[in-house]
Amino acid sequence: MSRLDLAGKLGILADAAKYDASCASSGAQRRDSKGGKGIGSTTGSGICHAYAPDGRCISLLKILLTNSCIFDCHYCINRKSSNVRRARFTAKEVVDLTLDFYRRNYIEGLFLSSGIIQSPDYTMEQIVEVARSLREDHHFRGYIHLKTIPDADPALVTAAGVHADRVSINVELPTRDGLTRLAPEKSEARIEGAMDGMKLAILDGKDARQRYRHAPKFAPSGQSTQMIVGADAATDRDIVGRAHGLYDRFSLKRVYYSAFSPIPDASAVLPLKRPPLMREHRLYQGDWLMRFYGFQPSEVQAAANDNGMLPLEIDPKLAWALKFRDLFPVDVNRAPRETLLRIPGLGPRAVKNLLAARRHRTLTLEDVGRLTTSVTKLRPFIVTVDWRPVALADRADLSAYVKPKPQQLELF
Repeated sequence: MSRLDLAGKLGILADAAKYDASCASSGAQRRDSKGGKGIGSTTGSGICHAYAPDGRCISLLKILLTNSCIFDCHYCINRKSSNVRRARFTAKEVVDLTLDFYRRNYIEGLFLSSGIIQSPDYTMEQIVEVARSLREDHHFRGYIHLKTIPDADPALVTAAGVHADRVSINVELPTRDGLTRLAPEKSEARIEGAMDGMKLAILDGKDARQRYRHAPKFAPSGQSTQMIVGADAATDRDIVGRAHGLYDRFSLKRVYYSAFSPIPDASAVLPLKRPPLMREHRLYQGDWLMRFYGFQPSEVQAAANDNGMLPLEIDPKLAWALKFRDLFPVDVNRAPRETLLRIPGLGPRAVKNLLAARRHRTLTLEDVGRLTTSVTKLRPFIVTVDWRPVALADRADLSAYVKPKPQQLELF
Protein backbone atom coordinates (compact mmCIF):
# COMPACT_ATOMS: atom_id res chain seq x y z
CA MET A 1 0.00 0.00 0.00
CA SER A 2 1.56 3.25 -1.10
CA ARG A 3 1.58 6.37 1.00
CA LEU A 4 -0.64 8.12 -1.52
CA ASP A 5 -3.23 5.35 -1.26
CA LEU A 6 -3.19 5.63 2.52
CA ALA A 7 -3.61 9.40 2.29
CA GLY A 8 -6.53 8.92 -0.09
CA LYS A 9 -8.21 6.55 2.35
CA LEU A 10 -7.66 9.03 5.15
CA GLY A 11 -9.31 11.79 3.16
CA ILE A 12 -12.39 9.67 2.41
CA LEU A 13 -12.82 8.10 5.86
CA ALA A 14 -12.07 11.26 7.82
CA ASP A 15 -14.66 13.15 5.77
CA ALA A 16 -17.19 10.37 6.33
CA ALA A 17 -16.62 10.54 10.09
CA LYS A 18 -17.58 14.22 10.33
CA TYR A 19 -21.27 13.33 10.67
CA ASP A 20 -20.64 11.75 14.05
CA ALA A 21 -20.98 14.48 16.66
CA SER A 22 -20.09 12.42 19.72
CA CYS A 23 -16.39 13.19 19.64
CA ALA A 24 -15.16 14.63 22.92
CA SER A 25 -12.84 13.50 25.67
CA SER A 26 -14.95 14.92 28.51
CA GLY A 27 -12.04 15.21 30.86
CA ALA A 28 -10.55 11.74 30.49
CA GLN A 29 -7.49 11.21 32.61
CA ARG A 30 -4.18 10.27 31.08
CA ARG A 31 -3.27 6.60 31.43
CA ASP A 32 -0.01 5.93 33.28
CA SER A 33 2.74 4.30 31.28
CA LYS A 34 3.80 0.89 32.53
CA GLY A 35 7.32 0.84 33.86
CA GLY A 36 7.99 4.29 32.50
CA LYS A 37 7.37 3.06 28.97
CA GLY A 38 4.67 4.08 26.54
CA ILE A 39 3.96 6.44 23.72
CA GLY A 40 2.17 9.73 23.84
CA SER A 41 2.11 13.20 25.23
CA THR A 42 -1.07 14.44 26.72
CA THR A 43 0.48 17.78 27.74
CA GLY A 44 -4.28 17.70 8.85
CA SER A 45 -6.92 15.58 7.71
CA GLY A 46 -8.92 13.52 10.18
CA ILE A 47 -8.06 15.71 13.17
CA CYS A 48 -11.01 17.06 15.14
CA HIS A 49 -10.91 19.42 18.08
CA ALA A 50 -12.88 18.78 21.24
CA TYR A 51 -12.87 20.58 24.56
CA ALA A 52 -12.44 19.18 28.04
CA PRO A 53 -14.43 20.65 30.96
CA ASP A 54 -11.38 22.64 32.03
CA GLY A 55 -11.33 24.38 28.65
CA ARG A 56 -8.38 22.55 27.14
CA CYS A 57 -8.55 21.99 23.40
CA ILE A 58 -7.99 18.32 22.66
CA SER A 59 -7.06 16.99 19.23
CA LEU A 60 -8.31 13.55 18.18
CA LEU A 61 -7.82 11.49 15.04
CA LYS A 62 -11.45 10.99 14.01
CA ILE A 63 -11.97 8.38 11.30
CA LEU A 64 -14.10 5.46 10.18
CA LEU A 65 -12.62 2.01 9.76
CA THR A 66 -14.72 1.85 6.60
CA ASN A 67 -17.58 3.78 5.04
CA SER A 68 -18.98 0.64 3.41
CA CYS A 69 -22.09 -0.74 5.11
CA ILE A 70 -24.50 -3.64 4.72
CA PHE A 71 -27.31 -1.56 6.27
CA ASP A 72 -29.48 0.86 4.30
CA CYS A 73 -30.50 3.50 6.83
CA HIS A 74 -32.25 6.29 4.92
CA TYR A 75 -30.50 9.15 6.76
CA CYS A 76 -26.94 7.81 6.42
CA ILE A 77 -24.65 8.94 3.61
CA ASN A 78 -22.74 5.65 3.93
CA ARG A 79 -25.83 3.45 3.53
CA LYS A 80 -25.66 0.42 1.24
CA SER A 81 -27.54 2.12 -1.61
CA SER A 82 -25.45 5.31 -1.56
CA ASN A 83 -23.09 5.96 -4.46
CA VAL A 84 -20.33 7.58 -2.39
CA ARG A 85 -16.72 6.63 -2.96
CA ARG A 86 -15.84 3.75 -0.63
CA ALA A 87 -12.66 3.03 1.30
CA ARG A 88 -11.51 0.73 4.05
CA PHE A 89 -8.63 0.71 6.49
CA THR A 90 -7.10 -2.44 7.90
CA ALA A 91 -6.72 -2.54 11.67
CA LYS A 92 -2.96 -2.22 11.26
CA GLU A 93 -3.30 0.88 9.09
CA VAL A 94 -5.41 2.61 11.74
CA VAL A 95 -2.86 1.67 14.40
CA ASP A 96 0.03 2.98 12.30
CA LEU A 97 -1.78 6.22 11.47
CA THR A 98 -2.63 6.84 15.10
CA LEU A 99 0.93 6.25 16.26
CA ASP A 100 2.36 8.38 13.46
CA PHE A 101 0.07 11.32 14.30
CA TYR A 102 0.70 10.84 18.00
CA ARG A 103 4.49 10.85 17.70
CA ARG A 104 4.26 14.09 15.73
CA ASN A 105 2.15 15.54 18.57
CA TYR A 106 -0.73 16.23 16.18
CA ILE A 107 -3.27 14.36 18.30
CA GLU A 108 -3.92 13.21 21.83
CA GLY A 109 -6.11 10.25 21.00
CA LEU A 110 -8.32 8.33 18.59
CA PHE A 111 -12.04 8.37 17.82
CA LEU A 112 -12.92 5.28 15.77
CA SER A 113 -16.26 4.37 14.25
CA SER A 114 -17.23 2.27 11.25
CA GLY A 115 -19.85 1.16 8.80
CA ILE A 116 -20.90 -2.48 9.06
CA ILE A 117 -19.00 -4.85 6.76
CA GLN A 118 -19.57 -8.62 6.41
CA SER A 119 -21.35 -8.76 9.78
CA PRO A 120 -21.65 -6.76 13.03
CA ASP A 121 -19.40 -9.30 14.80
CA TYR A 122 -16.67 -9.07 12.16
CA THR A 123 -16.71 -5.26 12.21
CA MET A 124 -16.65 -5.12 16.00
CA GLU A 125 -13.71 -7.53 16.06
CA GLN A 126 -11.74 -5.17 13.81
CA ILE A 127 -12.56 -2.13 15.95
CA VAL A 128 -11.53 -3.92 19.15
CA GLU A 129 -8.34 -5.17 17.49
CA VAL A 130 -7.26 -1.59 16.76
CA ALA A 131 -7.63 -0.61 20.41
CA ARG A 132 -6.08 -3.85 21.67
CA SER A 133 -3.02 -3.46 19.46
CA LEU A 134 -2.53 0.17 20.46
CA ARG A 135 -2.73 -0.64 24.16
CA GLU A 136 -0.96 -4.00 24.35
CA ASP A 137 1.45 -4.06 21.41
CA HIS A 138 2.47 -0.40 21.43
CA HIS A 139 1.76 0.68 25.04
CA PHE A 140 -0.37 3.55 23.78
CA ARG A 141 -1.63 5.63 26.72
CA GLY A 142 -3.56 8.27 24.83
CA TYR A 143 -7.31 8.66 24.77
CA ILE A 144 -9.42 6.15 22.80
CA HIS A 145 -13.13 6.50 22.03
CA LEU A 146 -14.74 3.53 20.26
CA LYS A 147 -18.13 3.55 18.61
CA THR A 148 -19.62 0.11 19.31
CA ILE A 149 -22.16 -1.91 17.34
CA PRO A 150 -25.24 -3.02 19.29
CA ASP A 151 -25.94 -5.97 16.96
CA ALA A 152 -22.52 -7.47 17.70
CA ASP A 153 -21.95 -10.21 20.25
CA PRO A 154 -22.18 -8.66 23.76
CA ALA A 155 -18.76 -10.07 24.61
CA LEU A 156 -17.24 -8.06 21.76
CA VAL A 157 -19.03 -4.88 22.81
CA THR A 158 -17.79 -5.40 26.37
CA ALA A 159 -14.25 -6.04 25.09
CA ALA A 160 -14.24 -2.51 23.67
CA GLY A 161 -14.49 -1.11 27.19
CA VAL A 162 -11.36 -2.98 28.27
CA HIS A 163 -9.19 -0.87 25.97
CA ALA A 164 -11.21 2.31 25.41
CA ASP A 165 -11.56 5.33 27.66
CA ARG A 166 -15.06 5.94 26.35
CA VAL A 167 -17.53 3.86 24.36
CA SER A 168 -20.67 5.02 22.62
CA ILE A 169 -23.69 3.32 21.11
CA ASN A 170 -25.92 5.53 18.96
CA VAL A 171 -29.67 5.46 19.53
CA GLU A 172 -29.81 7.13 16.09
CA LEU A 173 -33.31 8.69 16.28
CA PRO A 174 -35.39 10.09 19.15
CA THR A 175 -38.45 7.87 18.69
CA ARG A 176 -39.12 4.22 18.01
CA ASP A 177 -41.42 5.11 15.12
CA GLY A 178 -38.66 7.18 13.54
CA LEU A 179 -36.14 4.36 13.89
CA THR A 180 -38.55 1.81 12.42
CA ARG A 181 -39.31 4.09 9.47
CA LEU A 182 -35.81 5.34 8.66
CA ALA A 183 -33.59 2.48 9.88
CA PRO A 184 -35.74 -0.68 9.66
CA GLU A 185 -32.71 -2.97 10.04
CA LYS A 186 -31.95 -1.53 13.47
CA SER A 187 -33.83 -2.31 16.67
CA GLU A 188 -34.44 -0.03 19.63
CA ALA A 189 -34.53 -3.10 21.90
CA ARG A 190 -31.10 -4.29 20.71
CA ILE A 191 -29.62 -0.81 21.00
CA GLU A 192 -30.90 -0.31 24.53
CA GLY A 193 -29.93 -3.85 25.49
CA ALA A 194 -26.35 -3.15 24.46
CA MET A 195 -26.36 0.15 26.38
CA ASP A 196 -27.67 -1.60 29.47
CA GLY A 197 -24.99 -4.29 29.18
CA MET A 198 -22.31 -1.62 28.92
CA LYS A 199 -23.72 0.21 31.93
CA LEU A 200 -23.49 -2.97 34.04
CA ALA A 201 -19.96 -3.67 32.80
CA ILE A 202 -18.87 -0.13 33.74
CA LEU A 203 -20.40 -0.52 37.21
CA ASP A 204 -18.66 -3.87 37.64
CA GLY A 205 -15.37 -2.27 36.60
CA LYS A 206 -15.77 0.51 39.17
CA ASP A 207 -16.60 -2.02 41.87
CA ALA A 208 -13.53 -4.07 41.00
CA ARG A 209 -11.33 -0.95 41.19
CA GLN A 210 -12.65 -0.21 44.68
CA ARG A 211 -11.98 -3.75 45.86
CA TYR A 212 -8.69 -4.40 44.10
CA ARG A 213 -6.22 -1.60 43.56
CA HIS A 214 -4.64 -3.17 40.48
CA ALA A 215 -7.90 -4.08 38.74
CA PRO A 216 -7.85 -2.78 35.14
CA LYS A 217 -9.86 0.30 34.21
CA PHE A 218 -13.00 -0.31 32.20
CA ALA A 219 -14.29 2.55 30.03
CA PRO A 220 -13.31 5.06 32.75
CA SER A 221 -14.92 7.96 30.86
CA GLY A 222 -18.24 6.10 30.60
CA GLN A 223 -20.55 5.80 27.62
CA SER A 224 -22.35 8.31 25.44
CA THR A 225 -24.85 8.29 22.60
CA GLN A 226 -26.05 10.42 19.70
CA MET A 227 -29.41 11.11 18.11
CA ILE A 228 -30.20 12.79 14.83
CA VAL A 229 -32.39 15.89 15.03
CA GLY A 230 -34.73 16.86 12.22
CA ALA A 231 -34.78 13.65 10.17
CA ASP A 232 -38.14 12.57 11.60
CA ALA A 233 -41.17 14.25 13.13
CA ALA A 234 -39.92 14.21 16.73
CA THR A 235 -40.37 17.53 18.53
CA ASP A 236 -37.90 19.10 20.92
CA ARG A 237 -40.26 18.10 23.72
CA ASP A 238 -39.95 14.47 22.56
CA ILE A 239 -36.16 14.74 22.33
CA VAL A 240 -35.76 16.22 25.81
CA GLY A 241 -37.89 13.43 27.27
CA ARG A 242 -35.92 10.79 25.41
CA ALA A 243 -32.58 12.25 26.52
CA HIS A 244 -33.67 12.31 30.15
CA GLY A 245 -34.73 8.68 29.93
CA LEU A 246 -31.35 7.70 28.48
CA TYR A 247 -29.43 9.57 31.18
CA ASP A 248 -31.57 8.03 33.89
CA ARG A 249 -31.61 4.42 32.66
CA PHE A 250 -28.08 4.04 31.33
CA SER A 251 -26.03 6.53 33.38
CA LEU A 252 -24.74 8.20 30.22
CA LYS A 253 -22.04 10.85 30.33
CA ARG A 254 -23.38 12.70 27.31
CA VAL A 255 -26.19 12.71 24.81
CA TYR A 256 -25.09 14.36 21.57
CA TYR A 257 -27.53 16.00 19.16
CA SER A 258 -26.67 16.04 15.47
CA ALA A 259 -28.74 18.20 13.12
CA PHE A 260 -29.84 16.20 10.10
CA SER A 261 -27.95 17.21 6.98
CA PRO A 262 -29.39 16.44 3.51
CA ILE A 263 -27.30 13.85 1.68
CA PRO A 264 -26.73 13.10 -2.02
CA ASP A 265 -29.32 10.82 -3.65
CA ALA A 266 -31.46 11.07 -0.53
CA SER A 267 -34.45 8.86 0.10
CA ALA A 268 -37.86 10.37 -0.63
CA VAL A 269 -38.90 9.84 3.00
CA LEU A 270 -36.31 12.35 4.26
CA PRO A 271 -36.85 16.10 4.67
CA LEU A 272 -35.61 18.22 1.79
CA LYS A 273 -34.02 20.78 4.12
CA ARG A 274 -31.95 20.50 7.24
CA PRO A 275 -33.39 21.91 10.46
CA PRO A 276 -32.05 25.25 11.69
CA LEU A 277 -28.67 24.71 13.34
CA MET A 278 -29.90 26.90 16.16
CA ARG A 279 -32.33 24.10 17.02
CA GLU A 280 -29.40 21.79 17.76
CA HIS A 281 -27.84 24.54 19.88
CA ARG A 282 -31.05 25.04 21.89
CA LEU A 283 -31.26 21.30 22.58
CA TYR A 284 -27.72 21.34 23.95
CA GLN A 285 -28.69 24.27 26.18
CA GLY A 286 -31.73 22.35 27.42
CA ASP A 287 -29.54 19.33 28.04
CA TRP A 288 -27.16 21.53 30.03
CA LEU A 289 -30.04 22.77 32.18
CA MET A 290 -30.91 19.20 33.16
CA ARG A 291 -27.32 18.16 33.79
CA PHE A 292 -25.90 21.18 35.61
CA TYR A 293 -28.73 23.49 36.66
CA GLY A 294 -31.06 21.03 38.37
CA PHE A 295 -33.91 21.50 35.90
CA GLN A 296 -36.39 18.66 35.61
CA PRO A 297 -37.13 17.49 32.06
CA SER A 298 -40.70 18.74 32.49
CA GLU A 299 -39.35 22.24 33.14
CA VAL A 300 -37.25 22.22 29.96
CA GLN A 301 -40.23 20.84 28.05
CA ALA A 302 -42.38 23.63 29.49
CA ALA A 303 -40.07 26.15 27.78
CA ALA A 304 -41.20 24.82 24.39
CA ASN A 305 -43.81 26.55 22.27
CA ASP A 306 -47.24 25.08 21.56
CA ASN A 307 -45.78 23.09 18.65
CA GLY A 308 -43.38 21.31 20.99
CA MET A 309 -40.29 23.16 19.74
CA LEU A 310 -37.92 25.23 21.85
CA PRO A 311 -37.91 28.86 20.69
CA LEU A 312 -34.97 29.67 18.44
CA GLU A 313 -34.74 33.38 19.24
CA ILE A 314 -34.08 32.98 22.98
CA ASP A 315 -32.44 30.29 25.09
CA PRO A 316 -34.55 27.67 26.96
CA LYS A 317 -33.78 29.08 30.40
CA LEU A 318 -35.06 32.51 29.45
CA ALA A 319 -38.08 30.97 27.71
CA TRP A 320 -38.91 29.09 30.92
CA ALA A 321 -38.50 32.24 33.04
CA LEU A 322 -40.82 34.21 30.76
CA LYS A 323 -43.50 31.52 31.05
CA PHE A 324 -43.23 31.50 34.83
CA ARG A 325 -42.90 35.24 35.35
CA ASP A 326 -44.70 35.04 38.70
CA LEU A 327 -41.61 33.39 40.24
CA PHE A 328 -39.57 36.55 39.65
CA PRO A 329 -37.94 38.82 40.69
CA VAL A 330 -35.75 36.77 43.04
CA ASP A 331 -33.94 38.23 46.04
CA VAL A 332 -30.32 37.20 45.50
CA ASN A 333 -29.58 37.76 49.20
CA ARG A 334 -32.17 35.21 50.35
CA ALA A 335 -32.96 32.73 47.60
CA PRO A 336 -31.61 29.16 47.81
CA ARG A 337 -29.17 27.79 45.25
CA GLU A 338 -31.80 25.94 43.20
CA THR A 339 -33.77 29.17 42.74
CA LEU A 340 -30.71 31.23 41.86
CA LEU A 341 -29.82 28.71 39.14
CA ARG A 342 -33.15 29.44 37.45
CA ILE A 343 -32.39 33.14 37.00
CA PRO A 344 -31.55 33.91 33.33
CA GLY A 345 -27.94 35.02 33.06
CA LEU A 346 -26.70 33.18 36.17
CA GLY A 347 -24.59 30.05 35.75
CA PRO A 348 -23.36 27.55 38.35
CA ARG A 349 -20.07 29.36 38.89
CA ALA A 350 -21.76 32.75 39.35
CA VAL A 351 -24.25 31.21 41.78
CA LYS A 352 -21.40 29.67 43.76
CA ASN A 353 -19.72 33.08 43.95
CA LEU A 354 -22.94 34.77 45.03
CA LEU A 355 -23.58 32.26 47.79
CA ALA A 356 -20.04 32.69 49.07
CA ALA A 357 -20.13 36.51 48.91
CA ARG A 358 -23.48 36.94 50.65
CA ARG A 359 -22.20 35.11 53.72
CA HIS A 360 -20.04 38.15 54.39
CA ARG A 361 -22.14 41.08 53.19
CA THR A 362 -25.52 42.09 51.81
CA LEU A 363 -25.19 42.21 48.05
CA THR A 364 -25.88 45.31 45.96
CA LEU A 365 -26.49 45.40 42.22
CA GLU A 366 -22.88 46.48 41.76
CA ASP A 367 -21.71 43.47 43.78
CA VAL A 368 -23.74 41.14 41.57
CA GLY A 369 -22.26 42.80 38.48
CA ARG A 370 -18.74 42.06 39.71
CA LEU A 371 -19.60 38.40 40.28
CA THR A 372 -21.20 37.80 36.88
CA THR A 373 -20.33 38.45 33.25
CA SER A 374 -23.30 40.72 32.56
CA VAL A 375 -25.75 42.30 34.95
CA THR A 376 -27.94 43.60 32.11
CA LYS A 377 -29.74 40.27 31.64
CA LEU A 378 -30.23 39.90 35.37
CA ARG A 379 -31.96 43.18 36.18
CA PRO A 380 -35.54 42.19 35.27
CA PHE A 381 -35.27 39.02 37.36
CA ILE A 382 -33.48 39.98 40.59
CA VAL A 383 -33.81 42.04 43.74
CA THR A 384 -30.81 43.37 45.68
CA VAL A 385 -30.55 45.67 48.64
CA ASP A 386 -30.48 48.69 46.30
CA TRP A 387 -32.35 47.39 43.24
CA ARG A 388 -35.84 46.24 42.41
CA PRO A 389 -37.39 46.26 38.92
CA VAL A 390 -39.78 49.23 38.71
CA ALA A 391 -42.25 47.40 36.48
CA LEU A 392 -42.47 43.86 35.19
CA ALA A 393 -42.11 43.93 31.41
CA ASP A 394 -44.46 41.79 29.40
CA ARG A 395 -43.12 38.78 27.52
CA ALA A 396 -42.64 40.49 24.16
CA ASP A 397 -40.83 43.52 25.59
CA LEU A 398 -38.58 41.42 27.78
CA SER A 399 -37.72 39.06 24.92
CA ALA A 400 -36.53 41.99 22.84
CA TYR A 401 -34.60 43.35 25.81
CA VAL A 402 -32.46 40.25 26.31
CA LYS A 403 -32.52 38.63 22.87
CA PRO A 404 -28.94 37.93 21.70
CA LYS A 405 -27.60 39.32 18.46
CA PRO A 406 -28.06 37.06 15.42
CA GLN A 407 -25.07 34.92 14.54
CA GLN A 408 -24.14 32.76 11.59
CA LEU A 409 -23.58 29.10 12.41
CA GLU A 410 -21.72 26.55 10.33
CA LEU A 411 -22.19 22.79 10.58
CA PHE A 412 -18.62 21.81 9.59
